[in-house]
Amino acid sequence: MKSFTRKSIVSTLLIGSVVAGAAFTAFPFVPSMTPVASAASSSFTQFLHDNAPSRTIKTSSSGLATVTNLSSTVVLVNKKRNLPSSYAPKDLVVPNIPFSFSGSSPKKQMRKVAATAIEKLFAAAKKDGIDIKAVSGYRSYSTQKSIFERNASIKGEAVANKTSARPGQSEHQTGLAMDISSASVRYDLQQSFGNTKEGKWLKANAHKYGFIIRYGKDQEKFTGYSYEPWHVRYVGVYIAGEITSQKLTLEQYLERAK
Repeated sequence: MKSFTRKSIVSTLLIGSVVAGAAFTAFPFVPSMTPVASAASSSFTQFLHDNAPSRTIKTSSSGLATVTNLSSTVVLVNKKRNLPSSYAPKDLVVPNIPFSFSGSSPKKQMRKVAATAIEKLFAAAKKDGIDIKAVSGYRSYSTQKSIFERNASIKGEAVANKTSARPGQSEHQTGLAMDISSASVRYDLQQSFGNTKEGKWLKANAHKYGFIIRYGKDQEKFTGYSYEPWHVRYVGVYIAGEITSQKLTLEQYLERAK
């Protein structure tokens, strides 16, 4: 992105977005930046600094590592970083998008900022002739516990934990993630979705609306999970673009903010 584009975006988008946790962008200082743009860039650098993995974790007396930046759009949750069992986002809403199932369900919910963004993503997909549906969004700690225990009873814990998170370690509990699929794979959550036109479109376009394919191909050593082309995670437009263009994981991106 050229510097003149950065200046205009900073002035119109960034101020307020950092405070709200939307994490739109992180711009290096450009000498010709206006004072407002320079302040915004500095604020976002501080935002990343404050959300660095080393600064957003606490360990209990029992040894459980729990994240502390629960409301951040870049909260990092994985096998080493747990959400409290009692945590539930306060701003959950149901986005106006098609789902693969009917009726009401908590798993239709997302945090408001992510719900607004995913509505734009689905609108763009429809415009491009891509028919996708949402499968699963928010899950409570207790729901994830039931899912993991069921998978573990069938596959064994070690195998289950390659594709299924233990309770407290699921991004779905943050309200910032959504599983997406299509009729071409019967709305199943399977790796072959990545080879469909719908899966390819999602990979190519998700970042434009603030989402990343959270568990990319050949990234298991960083994420701890197998490839999931259906799982998108909201992080904000510019960060999503950075992660996608540089082929990074969220872990790698945030580790750079020491």
